[in-house]
Amino acid sequence: MITHKGNCFCGAVELQVQGEPEGMGYCHCSSCRSWSAAPVNAFTLWKPQNVRLTKGAEYLGKFMKTPASHRQYCKRCGGHLMTDHPELGLVDVYAATIPTLKFTPGVHVNYSQTVLPMKDGLPKLKDFPAEMGGSGDVVPE
Repeated sequence: MITHKGNCFCGAVELQVQGEPEGMGYCHCSSCRSWSAAPVNAFTLWKPQNVRLTKGAEYLGKFMKTPASHRQYCKRCGGHLMTDHPELGLVDVYAATIPTLKFTPGVHVNYSQTVLPMKDGLPKLKDFPAEMGGSGDVVPE
């Protein structure tokens, strides 16, 4: 099974992911943009059993703006690592956190909130896929 390792900005917290992600893409929602301090957030979604903290548990901080997103970061450097989405049964490990994973996005979510239009031919969803509780509506590039 393929394993990728990642870490926070200072290296105090390390994690690994195993296997293949359930999905990859870009989120344009205001929460992800604010949290990542970027105009768009690149995500990789994993089943919880395929994500493991390997170092620095004592430095792992958590912030919950909503019950749907349990954001995790390093308390030492502030580097963002991942977001647990318990309602979806998935963990979003930020693509930049796992540099050896070939990031192959398949979708844009919450594109109705975009501040950085991207013309890449990928599907642009108004919110989330229907199977994840969204409308599944596709909006134009």
